[in-house]
Amino acid sequence: MRILVIGVVVLGVAVSIPYARGQNNTRPTIANEEDYHRALKELSNWGRWGDEDELGAANLITPAKRKQALATAKEGITISLAHDVAQEKAEDAPNILERTLGNVTPAGTTDRYQYTGTYHGVIHSHLDSVDCHMMVDGKGYNGRTMEDINAAAGCPKGNINALKDGVVTRAVLFDATRLPGKATPQGWLEPGTAIHREDLEAMEKLEHVKVSPGDVILLYTGRWKRRAALGPWPNTAGFAGYHADVAYFLKERGVSFIGCDGPNDVSPTGFPPTVTNPLHRLALVAMGVSIFDNLDFERAIEHARQLNRYEFLFSAAPLRIALGTGSPLNPLAIF
Repeated sequence: MRILVIGVVVLGVAVSIPYARGQNNTRPTIANEEDYHRALKELSNWGRWGDEDELGAANLITPAKRKQALATAKEGITISLAHDVAQEKAEDAPNILERTLGNVTPAGTTDRYQYTGTYHGVIHSHLDSVDCHMMVDGKGYNGRTMEDINAAAGCPKGNINALKDGVVTRAVLFDATRLPGKATPQGWLEPGTAIHREDLEAMEKLEHVKVSPGDVILLYTGRWKRRAALGPWPNTAGFAGYHADVAYFLKERGVSFIGCDGPNDVSPTGFPPTVTNPLHRLALVAMGVSIFDNLDFERAIEHARQLNRYEFLFSAAPLRIALGTGSPLNPLAIF
């Protein structure tokens, strides 16, 4: 068995999910910090695709998978899955895009785009690179170290440029507002509402879909619908999103990417301050599952409901930024 060590956390690729279920064969849970550290070990994909791998679970998107995904584009309708880039500061948007118009002449004009801070966070639609953005005890996916990052003045391996050829696969859009007792009468989940592994399984039955290796799964919570109705709210008020125990679903089904209309991790997480963004770290660091944050599914969810079809062709292309820890982008749903 091949063992990789992250401080006190040991990530071994040969530990199986059945082992995690213990003597009574119950399903593993992630209810506390001890469970979280156990899951980091049990779910690890370190070394699965080689020591130099930079793609992580995106390796599961094979040419055959892409061909299967292309077959889901039946109507030929494309829908953006990004939210408009924030250009005005708000409680949830401390960092914005500053758009400056150049001189306007009879021949035309130009403009300049510049972020006032990072595009990471809870407002901009973006994709996290598989490595460097999140670490545990100074190491990221496949053992990349913070010393390597400092030496390279960026992410030397597993950076966003590893996905320069784009992401083309099948997406499954989970409508969490269909779950009994989860949504408000207005059609959104309140901040702090957690979606567990069992909820994803329940939504598979409701939507007549089955997640398979190489898929991207997307979670609709109604975040932007709530924001449009009530206005922005501070990060401290929390967000609906995935509970950390979803990590076991990701590993069992071979999910390549996850996304949400918020920052993915439910907030508050229910974990102590020593465990921040638990699903981000389980997905990115342990499994190499990259994450789409703050997408906008309002138009896509309406179309999916009309068709009663929650699977579609998914396409996303990050900017080609060498050493980058992520990228703003505009993914597409193609029905």
